[in-house]
Parts: sequence; structure tokens; C-alpha cells
Amino acid sequence: MMNGVVYWSMWMWRMVFMWMLGASWMARADDLTAKITSAAKYSVEQGGEALLVRVNGKTVWETYAGAGGKSVPQRIYSGTKGFWGLAALVAVEDDILKLDEKVADTITEWRDDKTRSQITVRELLDFTSGLPSLDGLHENAFPDRTATALKARCVGTPGKSFIYGPASMQVFHELLARKLKAKKRTPVRYLEREVLGPLDLGPQRYLPDTKGAPLLAAGFMQTARQWAGMGNVILKKGEPVLDEDDGLIAEALKGSKANAAFGFGFWNNHAAESKAGREVDVESMLHRKWASQSWRGACLSKAAPADLVACIGSYGQRLYAVPSRGMVIVRMGKGGSFKDAVFLKKVFGG
Repeated sequence: MMNGVVYWSMWMWRMVFMWMLGASWMARADDLTAKITSAAKYSVEQGGEALLVRVNGKTVWETYAGAGGKSVPQRIYSGTKGFWGLAALVAVEDDILKLDEKVADTITEWRDDKTRSQITVRELLDFTSGLPSLDGLHENAFPDRTATALKARCVGTPGKSFIYGPASMQVFHELLARKLKAKKRTPVRYLEREVLGPLDLGPQRYLPDTKGAPLLAAGFMQTARQWAGMGNVILKKGEPVLDEDDGLIAEALKGSKANAAFGFGFWNNHAAESKAGREVDVESMLHRKWASQSWRGACLSKAAPADLVACIGSYGQRLYAVPSRGMVIVRMGKGGSFKDAVFLKKVFGG
């Protein structure tokens, strides 16, 4: 059952939303507001603590169930990955690296390894490197994430095996660190200047290991409003972080042969418009061992637009961006049984 504060806040936003769009839009506004109201109710029932909806840059819904109805920073877990994905693309713009270059050209200790010598930067970022997940790297104060990740042997075939986890990203951190060394810069400082700065975000929670290497797969804590800035990057084709004209943002969203629904920290809904498309609950699927996961024809929601892009964090942390609707949705929670397909059908279903 929703508490009184949340129910009243939902009613208030319904009235504000109607007023903002004007009388000529009354029927459409009423329909959308009813859908968001239903989605908000579902979100709260599944442990939701924050829901923010923006359409064409205007906030049309903003409710908070926790912290006395106030907005507070919350863990976005794997939502962190997208920020590092953007950092990689900025590095491409700056001619610091190329997505299809061999990692072993920089991580030279891999040159004599038959399999790892073939891994590309792109495969580190889309998790098709073949490296094991190494979920233990998530642990706070891990002794040496870099050394552990670099010593890991492939358990899958590069370019053909989708293995979600922190290992590939920790190798990417080391690669970027070596690339930036000549410029006397670190990956964290590069991220802060080139990605977080343009989004008006300051330093984040990096969860460094005992050697000082940050955890790239998770860690950031943001408010719903702050995280919504990432949604704007998707709507604006990369701006203000990337140059819209170079089309690089598409590299982060298109997916791979092993998993067409996942890019550089971003999940897409492209298969929603395909007859072979099928709704997959990402969090549930990722709990399986990698070899038993099935991503063929995977989409988040058949009811949602095919251009929807999502950042997905554990325990129901979600950022959705839908360019065709000019819409950004941030949903934050504390567990429960939140399902993307159910929530998105309430927002976009007929």
C-alpha cells in the first residue's frame, strides 16, 4: 500500500501535468498521466523510492517514497558502467584509442597469449572479450583488481561470448591508464573532466582497491535528477559529452553479435519491433551462469518504442531514455520484484 505522502504527491503531479500541457492537450495529457500514475503505483509496490519523468525537457512527474519524500543520492550500481562507456568514446574522439585496436598493443603482456592477444577494446566494453566475470572484484578494498583482471584467462571466445561482469572493465581501466600516462592524466581525472564535468557532476564514489584502482562496474551514487542527465545525453545524440555530428554515441548503443541488446553499459530495445523479439528480464537472466544465458531476440518491452535505451542497475535502479518521445524516466528502488516489461507496459501500453 502506498503511503499518504506518495499518494498526495502523485495527485499533485497529475494536476500540474494537466495544467502544463494546456486545454488542447487535455485528452492526451490525461492518458499519459493515468499511465504514469499506474506505473508509479507499481514502482512503489515493488520497493520503488524515486520516480522522475521528463518530457521534452520538462519535469512532468517527480515523487519520492523514502527519506521523508525528499530526493537523496542512491546507489545506481551498474548504471555506473555507462559513464565509463562515454569516457571510452571521448577517448576515441580525442584520438587516444580506437575501438577496434587490439588490447595487446597496449597491454603488451598479452601479446604471447593466443586468445587474449586477439581481444579488441570494443570487446572489453561490450563484454564479449571472453574474460571471466570475476564478480569478486566488486568487493570493497579488493587487494589488486588490475593484477587479478590482467592474469585472468579467457573462458569464452572473444567476440562470440557475452560475459557480464567487472573483469573486462578493469582491463579497460588499465589500458586507458597506460594511454593517458604520457599526458600525465589518470582515467578518473579524465572521466571527471570529459564526462562528469559537462553533466554538472562532481567526483563520484569510486570504491578504489588497495592500489587505488576504481571499480568501473558499479559504485556511483546519484539523485534521480543527476542520473537523468545521462538520459539527456541519449536524447541529444551524445551532447554535451560527445560531438553529435560524429555519431559515436551509436557505437555505445548498437550491441554485439553475442548480445545485440547490450552496448557499452547501455541496454537497447531494438528487437521490440521484430517478430522474433522477446521480452527478457535482464536482472533475472544475468543471475544465470553466462553459458546458460539466452540473449537471442532480447528486448526489454514489446510495448515500449524500439528506440528506448536503458541503464540497468541492481535492485531495480533504472534510467530509460526514449528519443522518439523526448522522454527520460528515472526509477530508483530498494529491491522488490521490479520488472521492466511490466513497468514499461504501464507507461507505453495501449
